Parts: sequence; structure tokens; C-alpha cells
Amino acid sequence: MKIKLLSLFLFGFFGAFAQSKLTVDKIMQDPKWIGTSPSNISWSEENKNIYFNWNPDKNLGDSLYSYNLQSKKIEKLSSKQRESLSLTGAYSNDRAKKVFVKEGDLFVHFLHTNLIKRLTQTVDIESSAEFSLDDETVVYRRGQNFYSQNINDGFVKQLTDFQAGSKASEKKKTEEEAWLEKDQLELFDVLEERKNKETQAKKNNPPKKGLRKIYLDDKRLGGLQISPNLNMVVYSVIETPKTQKNTIVPNYVNASGYTEDIPARNKVGSPQMTSESYLFNALADTVFKISSKGLPGIDKFPEYFKDYPKIDSATKAKGRAIQFSNFIWSPMGTVLIAEARTVDHKDRWIVKVDLANGKVQNLDHQRDEAWIGGPGISNFASTLGFLDENTIYFQSEETGYAHLYRYDLNTKTKMALTSGKFEVQRVALSSDKKTFFITTNQVHPGEQHFYHLAVDGSKLNKITEMTGAHEVTISPDEKLLAVRYSYSNKPWELYLQKNEAGAVAEKITNSLTTDFQAYPWRDPQVITFKASDGQEIYGRIYEPTAKGKKAGTKPAVIFVHGAGYLQNAHKWWSSYFREYMFHNLLTDLGYTVLDIDYRSSAGYGRDVRTGIYRHMGGKDLSDHVDAAQYLVKNHGVDAKKIGIYGGSYGGFITLMGLFAAPDVFKAGAALRPVTDWAAYNHGYTSNILNTPQTDSIAYRKSSPIYFANGLKNNLLICHGVVDVNVHYQDVVRLSQRLIELKKENWELASYPVEDHGFVEPSSWTDEYKRILKLFEEKLR
Repeated sequence: MKIKLLSLFLFGFFGAFAQSKLTVDKIMQDPKWIGTSPSNISWSEENKNIYFNWNPDKNLGDSLYSYNLQSKKIEKLSSKQRESLSLTGAYSNDRAKKVFVKEGDLFVHFLHTNLIKRLTQTVDIESSAEFSLDDETVVYRRGQNFYSQNINDGFVKQLTDFQAGSKASEKKKTEEEAWLEKDQLELFDVLEERKNKETQAKKNNPPKKGLRKIYLDDKRLGGLQISPNLNMVVYSVIETPKTQKNTIVPNYVNASGYTEDIPARNKVGSPQMTSESYLFNALADTVFKISSKGLPGIDKFPEYFKDYPKIDSATKAKGRAIQFSNFIWSPMGTVLIAEARTVDHKDRWIVKVDLANGKVQNLDHQRDEAWIGGPGISNFASTLGFLDENTIYFQSEETGYAHLYRYDLNTKTKMALTSGKFEVQRVALSSDKKTFFITTNQVHPGEQHFYHLAVDGSKLNKITEMTGAHEVTISPDEKLLAVRYSYSNKPWELYLQKNEAGAVAEKITNSLTTDFQAYPWRDPQVITFKASDGQEIYGRIYEPTAKGKKAGTKPAVIFVHGAGYLQNAHKWWSSYFREYMFHNLLTDLGYTVLDIDYRSSAGYGRDVRTGIYRHMGGKDLSDHVDAAQYLVKNHGVDAKKIGIYGGSYGGFITLMGLFAAPDVFKAGAALRPVTDWAAYNHGYTSNILNTPQTDSIAYRKSSPIYFANGLKNNLLICHGVVDVNVHYQDVVRLSQRLIELKKENWELASYPVEDHGFVEPSSWTDEYKRILKLFEEKLR
């Protein structure tokens, strides 16, 4: 018996010793201890070198490296070598030349001879350079105006003349100036004579007509696009409301020794920027305002207004304002298309602009009573372009998933190029315009693969094979792929592959340190379970290997990813790599860890994306309650030993979990949490909850501060003091609320030098030691 007890003791001792390899101090140190993955991938024009940022030597910052396909060697580039590189730019139509901007000046790279010619050396900054139709003229922006320059003789021509202020303010004299001029002319005959001669000279020799001056009336210029034939310009003027009030974030710990104010964003529902779009015809010397009149559905108010019968029609109409964006010219410049969206986020139209009068014709209308969004559809990254002069392509969630479509402008017919319960997540068009290069999650919601798709939708070929995610950069000749690839427990590395199905990917970089590789990092299993309303929920589970605990006695932790619209239950290296390592540590200590893609997460289509509309802390919270029940039923977890934690949106869900489902979670760590959605920014929040003035019900249901009285278990709050995203004010207000409610089982840890995303290893270490202490004390 003594020998058996000794054996058990030694087994436990050495097991504990092996598990002690991971500590919070080790995990949360400078991430260079892991190794630095390659990033910012690009190709040389001759398809012989791949360039990327990398840091295998653990320097303070990354450096530029080159991989030569012939020698198969990686070389760190010197400053002189970097200066000689041709940067990303725009190709001529024959792809024989490329124009690019370097340090604010223009250069042309003649690809056949590898000659780089400098076009400008100015104090002003040149930008947005591209070739016109003749391939001999470069068009670019300098300040607020377009210019063209012939690359052979250097001739420069100004194409637009945008002016600040108004035409009236340019000519009008002040009352004082007018009186003085009149007095001078009356006093001195010589001045009156000269004035008369000047007036007569102007009549005899009228000035030559120059460029039309377009006055901006103290508004900001945006969306400037010139047609390839240089005949027309589309632009927008943007106005910031004078009544808009921005917030400030006090910065207490800084070099000056004084408290400094950091200017920050405004809050949801505050007056927002407005824009109007115009078309300037240089040949006809005319300017038209682009009109949204007649667009289908423009007068249909959102359904949520039915909950507010007393809201007046003027308030409702504010949300029906239209803004144009994403203007695209056809290859020959004969057609202009754009997107039009309502500022209440419910409608999107793809339109064709009449170049003769600025009126628009609807090509495709998508309406969503929640909000328009999804891959290739959101305002930030919208897929829209031309296949030829009369055929366009775009993405839509018409079927509930983001898919690719083409539209014939002549026949006015739309054709779906992809379909199914998956998302097209990235789209690029081949140089010959015969093939789409797309990335989808068709194989599995937690995988991303690269495909070739014929532009008529007839043929789809899968090109990548490895399980995980592939970020593809195509060579200029489109024959090769530089692939950033990762798997669940393998950080991103660079691979080289032929751009064809069945090709084997060759690994180029080895970025991981010996120290990082010494630990057997877990490959979490991707699982699914049914939520209480029947929705299939994906998750990643980490299970302890130690045996001996009875079913129903094990502790568990649920991690909540941030951002809301983000994905973490996948098969690639997570952007939450610190949390991933922490989950390995927790599992070593005997915890079961689960993180789920709750309602609103990316990767699962429209219904999941909008599942939180008008009620954040609704289905997204119930999904976590269901996850806790899943752990109890299927993994032997003690229902009284479940913790929850997460940052940003994850911090918000943690608060809602402890406030609104207090019997489910024994302890929670809310990191940089939103406590009141009325205090968050407009762009994100108004999509989901509308505005506080028009939809107070949604804000009341969704904000943790209104549910704080429900706290009965153990809460840790951690927040950066100089957080310009979720302001520290959020947790200050919640703290006062908890004090007034006489709650005692909570604490707040403040980090004086940290923004929303922590930077300092000392802050990360302190934060996660507190989280671990919370779980160890409350869940054991």
C-alpha cells in the first residue's frame, strides 16, 4: 500500500512539474518570445522575389526581407536595397508599366527594362496615381486637385480646380473696403482714370476661359474619382455638423507631468457627417448633383418605428437620407456605378449614374430590417467592379450568405456566381478578367481556402489544401502564390505554391523560437451544439488530460471573443494568441475551457450576424448560457464551478452574464467592457441598436449598467485608463452604480498607460494574474 501511495505521489508530483512550464509571466511577456510571423507580403515585378516583414532576430521592430525563388534563400534587405524597390502601384492597361508613389513623389516603373523613372520632386504630396487610357499619361492628385503628366515629354496639365470657401466670399468686399475704395476714387483723379482704363481694357480683351472653379463652401472634399478618358470627375463634399460634440480621455501618466486631454470620438446618436455627391463634366463645363430620387424603397420606414408611434415624421425622415460611395468607372470611362445607402443602414442600392444629368438608375436593391453588412458588403470593404464596359460584379446577402453576382447593364439581368451556406470572404479579378480569385469558408466555417472561379460561374476550382486558413498574395504574372498559412496551434508562416489545383505548398519561413516549441500546444477540437432556439453554435474546446476527477466536479471557463462581429471558433492561429496560451495553462490546471462563436459572430451568414439586432445581451448571452449547460451535460463540468471572461464585447457579455444570468456563472472577468451602449461610437452601435433618441427600448435592454443589481457572484473589472475606444468613463459610471447598489463582491483594476489593446507586458501580466487568481479562488 505504501509503495502504491508513493507511486501516486510521484506521479502527481512529476505531472505537476511538467505542467508548471506555462506561467502567466511567460505567456504575457513580449510576444517576440514566440517568434514573429511574416507579414505585409508582396512580389517583385519580375516574379522572382517575395518581400515580407519579419523579425527572426528579436529586434525592436520588423525589417524587410526577401525570398529569392531561384536561390531559395532569405535575405534581410539593406536600406539601399529597400530604396530601390518599386512599391505597390497602378498598372498601365498593357501591364508594361507601373506608376507608384514613394515619399510623396511619382515614379514610373518600365517593367520590361526594369527602369524606374522619377516624374516629380515637389514639396506637395502626390497621391492616387494611375494611367489614363492612352497608357502614356499619368493622372494623380496633388492637394485637392487632379493633374495629368505625360511620361515621355513631362507635360503637366491641371484637370480640376477645387477651391475652399465660396464664390461669393472670393469677390465680395467688406463694408470698410468698399467705402475706402469709393473714397480714394473720389479724392484722386489719377486713380479714377486708371480704373476707367482698366475696365475698358477688360472689355476689349476678355480673359481666356480657364478651368471651372468649384467652390467647396468650407466643406471637405472626398470620394474624388476621374474617368479613364479624363472627361469627367465625380466627387463628394462632406460636412461636419457644428453641433457635434466629441469626448475627451484624460491621460494621467505622461512625460509632461500634467494631466493631458486626448481628443476622442463622439457618441452614438450625435449629429454625424453628411455628404453630397456631384458630377463634373469637363468637356461640357457642367456640374450636376447626383440625385437619389426615385430609388425603390427609399420612402419605407424601418419596422422598429412601430414601437414608437409618437415619433414624428421629421425624425423618421432623418434616417432615410442617402449617401453615395464607392464610385467606379468602367474601363473606357463611359459608365459610372456607385453604391447608395441610407444613413439608418437598412437599404443599399447599386446604381448607374446618368452622365448627362446626375440622375441614378437602380441596378440592385438590398434591404435588411436589421442592417446591411457581411463580407464584401459592408461600408469598409465593399466588392464592386466591372468585368467589361457593360457588365459589373458585386456581393450581396440576398440568400442569407455573402455571395458573388454579376449584372448585365444591357439586358438588366442578374446572375448568381456562387451559392450555398457559406460566405465568399475575399474577391479579386484576374488581369485578363476571365477568372475570379476568391477566398471562402465553403469547406468548413472554421477554414479559409483559395479558389478559382470562372467569371460566368461555370467552374470553381479549389487551389489550397492544408487545413486552416490561407491568406494569398498572387504574383504579378498570376502563376504563383505567396501564402500566409496557419493552423489552430501553428502561428502564421509563409509558403510558396503554384497557382493551380493540386499544387503542393512549400514552406519558406520558420519563425517559431525553440522556447515556444518546447511546449506541446493543444489543438482544440472544433465542436457544435444546439442553442435553446435550435441554432447550431460552433465552439473550440480545451479538455484537461488529467484523470481522476469525478464527473460533475470539474471547473470550466468560457472565453468570449471581442468585437461582436468576429470569429474565433476556427482552425487557424487566433488573433487572441495570448488568450489561447492562457487556455492551455488553465487546461494544465484541470479546467475545461470553451470559447464559442455566439450570435453576431462572423463567418456564419446574415441570420447569425444580425442575431443581436435591438438586443445585445439577448441571444449572444443565451448562447453562452447554453454553452455552460453543454459543458455540464457532455464534459462532466460542475455547474457551480463555471467562470466567464473576455475583453471589449467579451467584457460586455461577461457583465451581462453576471448581472442577468447570475446563477450560471460563479465568477467573471470583464476586460475593457462596454457598460452602456449609449456611450459607445456611432458607426458600430447605430447599426445594431439604431440610436438612443429613436430606439431607447433597445438601449435599455442591451446596457449592463441597467442590470447591475443582479450581481451576486464574483466580478473582476480591468480597464485601460487611456482607452479611446471603450472609454474608462464606462467603468467609472458602473463603479458608482455598484457602490450605490451596495455590491461588495467586485473589484476594479485600472491600467494608467493602456489604451483599448494593451501593449505593455507588465499590464498583460498583472491583468491575467488577477484573472487566474479569481478563477482559482472561486472555481476550485
